[in-house]
Amino acid sequence: MNYSVAIFPSEHVQQEANSYRKRYDSAYALIKPHMKVRQPFPLNEEDDLIDAVSELKRIARETAPFSYQIEKVSTFAPAHNTLYFKVTPSEELKTLHEKLYHGFFEGEKAYAFIPHITIAQNLSNGEYADLHGTLKLKQFQYEEQATQFHLLQEQEDGKWTVKETFTLGEE
Repeated sequence: MNYSVAIFPSEHVQQEANSYRKRYDSAYALIKPHMKVRQPFPLNEEDDLIDAVSELKRIARETAPFSYQIEKVSTFAPAHNTLYFKVTPSEELKTLHEKLYHGFFEGEKAYAFIPHITIAQNLSNGEYADLHGTLKLKQFQYEEQATQFHLLQEQEDGKWTVKETFTLGEE
């Protein structure tokens, strides 16, 4: 089974993201708007899951709640026709990301950490150009609070569900 770790933004930001995702995100039905802080990783044994949860509890306990800003729409073009809400990478967010690649979660990073919330992906060149042209003119300014992160589990149908939630700074 594949797992990942993500932070869900506020309901307001999720609604804003979904207003675009419904039409432009091929993964709309698979997962709600989120900021991934650990790329997917496999856990094959029940003991591995128990160890992962234990380590995530430790990381959450040692991580204080923090704020982060969403400042605009950005893109992964030309590599991918993907648009996203760009999250300013605070020190706390970068530290959490690093913790999720050490110890039990040791692993290679497939990509540089670019915190974001996807709002459109797998677009044709025409769709991408139209939507990007419209969205780059709009203001998106949100101050968000991260108080939890979530262990997500990929289901056989490709949907991601919350396996467990971890509250930051909680004993």
